[in-house]
Amino acid sequence: MDNTAKETRMRFCEYGQEHVFKFWEILSEDSRLRLLQQAKSIDLEYLSKIIQSVLHERVVDPQFYKDIQPANFIKRPNSATDQLRCNEIIQLGEEKIRDGKVAIFTVAGGQGTRLGCVIPKGTTPITPIKKKSLFQVFAEKIRAAEKKYECQFHWVILTSDRNHNETIEFFGKNDSFGIENIHFIKQGLMPAVDFDGKILMESRDRIAMYPNGHGGALKALEQTGMLTMLKNRGIDTISYFQVDNPLVKCVDPYLVGVHEKNKAQITSRMVKKLYPEEKVGVFCKKDGQLYVVEYSDLPRECAMAKTETGDLKFCAANVGIHLFSVPFIEKFGVTIQSEIPYHASKKTIPTIDNLGEPLMPDSTNGITFEMFIFDAFPFATKNIVVESKRSETFSPVKNADGLDSPKTCKQDQLRLFAHWLLQAGADIPTDANGLPPFDIEISPMFADNEKDFLKKWAALEARPAIGPGQYIE
Repeated sequence: MDNTAKETRMRFCEYGQEHVFKFWEILSEDSRLRLLQQAKSIDLEYLSKIIQSVLHERVVDPQFYKDIQPANFIKRPNSATDQLRCNEIIQLGEEKIRDGKVAIFTVAGGQGTRLGCVIPKGTTPITPIKKKSLFQVFAEKIRAAEKKYECQFHWVILTSDRNHNETIEFFGKNDSFGIENIHFIKQGLMPAVDFDGKILMESRDRIAMYPNGHGGALKALEQTGMLTMLKNRGIDTISYFQVDNPLVKCVDPYLVGVHEKNKAQITSRMVKKLYPEEKVGVFCKKDGQLYVVEYSDLPRECAMAKTETGDLKFCAANVGIHLFSVPFIEKFGVTIQSEIPYHASKKTIPTIDNLGEPLMPDSTNGITFEMFIFDAFPFATKNIVVESKRSETFSPVKNADGLDSPKTCKQDQLRLFAHWLLQAGADIPTDANGLPPFDIEISPMFADNEKDFLKKWAALEARPAIGPGQYIE
């Protein structure tokens, strides 16, 4: 270990990060080994470039946004002809799913810190009655699709260093919710730095490392060998979604059909923005390429602009639901990932003082680096954006209270379940916003979309009376 340690320490000195080994002489052998393993995993040349670009330069010139245009998207069907075309596309997607060409990829590296807890976010109870976790909801949707399409999916779950073991233990305790082909991979980590670009230490023998953002998801597929495994099993399409949205269709035959028909490299879901200031990224185009512009970067004149019919001009909100072709992900791993910018996020980061004692700052003291997956979009030669209905697709759980909280997500689920029941002719009261006065729940194992629900409900010999606490499975 001596030669390796010496070489590593010298390299850190070359990059002005020698303080990482400040307490080396008083560390135990185990602590030295732990610190050395962490240090060796860091590409200092790459990190130096990132620090330079993020701390001392603007990643994107504000003038870039002056010439952007709204992205084109495939609208929801609104006529019989549209619906007929939609059905044909669904059939194409279903054929691809039955042939085992699609894998499912859930990005679940976060802790529920914004929800006021420190558990893996996917373990958060979310349904109105049974309090099923996000992971269980997805698992039941996958099992329902496996039964419907007579196939088995490979489900890949991206964790982080901070929740990997807990996530695996959670699935173990629940027998993987009946899913056979489930795989866990870790996303990459990046060191946190202070405002001078110096690496922060979590303790005397541990560098403060943080997940590299959902933009690291594609890189993780390639680096862990997971992509090769999936490709060897005939999979050519990855259905990607983030863990905080229980309304997501884990595998959507319509989206798969659109992706296949257009031979797309990336196909994305969008919903229409509710109001100009909504905090969502927006699909835009510039010079023929697709971009997602964060709400904080979208010029106010663009956010407020309206069409002749009074609708928002920049209306296509990104909801983090995408299909990626396997060849594109391979290309990403070889040539694109080095071109993806890192974004800085100021945070309050636990660290140590000059004596190596734990220090919890009372304000932001450092920066973590994240890649955003949508920064890969401009590198695709064929992007498709598809509109969907928000009430059927998107209700994220991000905050403890207010918008995008467990309360609003529960209400959205109740509205959706009540809508299905009303469409089926069931007797259920709702208010002006479609919300029933009591809790109900429909299991994905019964149906996870309106069409399937209506079909199964009609086939029931004895239909339950709908009242408080009704659970349908």
